[in-house]
Amino acid sequence: MKNIIFYSLSTCIWCRKTRGHLDADKIKYKEIAVDTLSGAEKEKALAELGKVNPNRTFPTLIFENGKVVVGYKPEEIREAMKK
Repeated sequence: MKNIIFYSLSTCIWCRKTRGHLDADKIKYKEIAVDTLSGAEKEKALAELGKVNPNRTFPTLIFENGKVVVGYKPEEIREAMKK
């Protein structure tokens, strides 16, 4: 699996745990730390996030196979990687 988008907040403990899990398993991802963005870039990121997670909660991972994992859920991440 190549394309994983990881929406996070720089201050979120669950985002840090998710990042640690991905890094430990050597999973490649593109992280978008929404709270570090501003203006139109931030609005665009929140709009994209809202399409798959209307509550816009963090962390949210979007896998290239369409699977979405919301929250720190290592088991679901591993399962999504298999599909």
